[in-house]
Amino acid sequence: MGELLIGLYVFVLATLAGREVISKVPPTLHTPLMSGANAISGIAIIGALVVTGSAPSLPVRILGTAGIVMATINVVGGFMVTDRMLQMFRKR
Repeated sequence: MGELLIGLYVFVLATLAGREVISKVPPTLHTPLMSGANAISGIAIIGALVVTGSAPSLPVRILGTAGIVMATINVVGGFMVTDRMLQMFRKR
């Protein structure tokens, strides 16, 4: 039970810190930063896979799976935004 509370505590703090940081970024910098965040999200996916694979309990597996899903959504969205940005600079 203690592991679950610590994991939940870290998850909530990371969510609040991430929201605060992202809300302070001006729109003109958001697209380049999203491109750079793909690497960070890739590392988060690997970490979540390791945690989920070695999880001793079901709640930890659920949190790990949620981490995998959210990081994957972030990576896919980042690549979509990057592709859209690059299309804006192509000659027609």
